[in-house]
Amino acid sequence: MPPPSLADHRFEVWAPRPDRVRLWLDGAVHPMRADPGGWWRTTAPAREGARYGYLLDDDGTVLPDPRSPRQPDGVHAPSALIPEVAPPRWEGRELRGAVVYELHIGTFTSEGTFDAAVERLPYLVELGVGFVQVMPVNAFNGTHGWGYDGVGWFAVHEPYGGPAGLERFVAAAHQVGLGVLLDVVHNHLGPSGNYLGRFGPYETDGANTWGRTINLDGAGSAEVRRFILDDMAWWLRRYGVDGLRLDAVHALVDDPDRHLLADAAALATELSAELGRPLALIAESDLNDPRLVTAADRGGYGLAAQWNDDVHHAIHTYVSGERQGYYADFGSPECLATVLTEGFFHAGTFSSFRGRVHGERIDPAVVAPSQLLAYTCTHDQVGNRARGDRPSEYLSPGRLAIKAALVLFSAFTPMLFMGEEWGARTPFRFFTSHPEPELARATVEGRTAEFAAHGWPPGEVPDPQDPATFAASHLDWTEREHPEHARLLRSYRALIALRDDPALAVDDLRAVTVDHPGEATWFAVHRGDLTLIVNVSDPPVTAPFGGTPVLEWAAPSVQGGATTVPGESFVVLRRAL
Repeated sequence: MPPPSLADHRFEVWAPRPDRVRLWLDGAVHPMRADPGGWWRTTAPAREGARYGYLLDDDGTVLPDPRSPRQPDGVHAPSALIPEVAPPRWEGRELRGAVVYELHIGTFTSEGTFDAAVERLPYLVELGVGFVQVMPVNAFNGTHGWGYDGVGWFAVHEPYGGPAGLERFVAAAHQVGLGVLLDVVHNHLGPSGNYLGRFGPYETDGANTWGRTINLDGAGSAEVRRFILDDMAWWLRRYGVDGLRLDAVHALVDDPDRHLLADAAALATELSAELGRPLALIAESDLNDPRLVTAADRGGYGLAAQWNDDVHHAIHTYVSGERQGYYADFGSPECLATVLTEGFFHAGTFSSFRGRVHGERIDPAVVAPSQLLAYTCTHDQVGNRARGDRPSEYLSPGRLAIKAALVLFSAFTPMLFMGEEWGARTPFRFFTSHPEPELARATVEGRTAEFAAHGWPPGEVPDPQDPATFAASHLDWTEREHPEHARLLRSYRALIALRDDPALAVDDLRAVTVDHPGEATWFAVHRGDLTLIVNVSDPPVTAPFGGTPVLEWAAPSVQGGATTVPGESFVVLRRAL
């Protein structure tokens, strides 16, 4: 194959801080000219794959492009040009109501690459999944990590397969009918390889949990906002992904009348019209704020959907009995009833964990339940436990099936976390690979101190820097062959298939009703002519509802207008209305 030919390429970078910027291109240095807005530009002949970067003032260090499309030699090295491509045409699909499957490329398979993940896509189609949601793949320092410490927001992590690998993954997913959602982080930058402050005022003096806050409303913020919106457009247009999961939007400090999220929603609408396919922006937020998904013409930001931790907490505590930390207010059947029929539990109510009133009530005439993502597991709810242990480590298969039934029977858009559908026993731990000794040490000490405050001895908290912590987090696909795991997997498939029933197609919280005896024995959810009854106790219980069983974990006994459900089990009945 002949080497790529030279072609004129336009290089531009926003750098209002330095007095001089020069382009470094494959060892040659080129002058650049600035405009009044701080943009430096030049045109130079370059080949595909050419290494380039910028020299600021008299510093001889070549810095990577803030908008670098590729960092083949790591986040501290020069950037590289990639070819312009047009993603294969596909019609897209609607997010709301589809089953979402969250996965981490590095641990989804033993190889930890996009190409290896492609081989598992037919399995997800058979399971009934509609979208894969991929944890962050933007460039970060080290070989493996969760991806939330990225510094190359436009680049694709090389160990996963780089830009070409992501292209192949998205194309393969679309070919089998799966949409692709990509997790992106715009609320902070990672601690290693962040050179943006050398170029311009990308960050403020303030800080959130993970680092300095991004400058969204101070001097120079217009270009920072443009940087973020261009990054969103980059993934949606250049790689053809179908939506973005916006990490921790509550950490976006933005005071202007028009919030960045409103601009992002407007951008998604424009791009959807341009590309001719649905696009979805999904917020992760702990604010319980319906404005995120309220339409712009109704005074909201207009995002497509948001994660709903209240549903997770209510189901998990009801089934597991855990009550520590932020679970303290959850666990009762009344709490579960509230979230399944109203969406949020904390909706202008007191949160004991926060020590204040939290959240706002959802107006069911304005927000549909399918705009809320519900789940029994996520990377957060598993990985942020001290040992990264999944519910399958401490709950029976029947209780796991109950949790799945409550989510998949709900009116919300359901999301699974990789492996939960067969009750994977492999943990998903917090793992890092910081090459800098001081950063590695700080990460280990910080993790240990965090959980020591909650009573965990240091030796029981896995070392995030230990390669064994990462290795243990890989899925073991052979588990599915074990009868116990295979049974749970069959139940997940049946519950997902049941979502095609017309009774579950009504997208209105007002169409969901619940019954329970006021204590932790049985709980019933009614949607149309279908009723889900769950029994979280050990002995059988009898609920005052009859009908024809259409799906079950263990065989119930139906006698007239009552159904006896075995212990730690569920049944779905079709009732005569």
